[in-house]
Amino acid sequence: MNTVTLIGNAGNKAEILNFDKSKKATFSLATNERYMKGSEQVSQTQWHNVIAWGKVAEQCEALITKGKFVKIEGKITYRNYMNKENQKVYLTEIQALKVAEVE
Repeated sequence: MNTVTLIGNAGNKAEILNFDKSKKATFSLATNERYMKGSEQVSQTQWHNVIAWGKVAEQCEALITKGKFVKIEGKITYRNYMNKENQKVYLTEIQALKVAEVE
């Protein structure tokens, strides 16, 4: 089963693309992991690219602003494309299926 839950801060306002009958939202999400290394607490930030479609994209448009603390439930997706230099670029994205503000 391909499921992921992430809780973190939005890195930017959701960018919205409008299509004939749907929308696509994209934004970045920063998650933080803290752990002890010996007697020192270490914090590590991971950045995730998030995409959402349809009604979830509409929710993102209204909810996602820079720094907003949110919970994303969805799945991991992979895609690739050829860039202008004719090199293959690989992307890993989180496709959001549910988005909610964390209080």
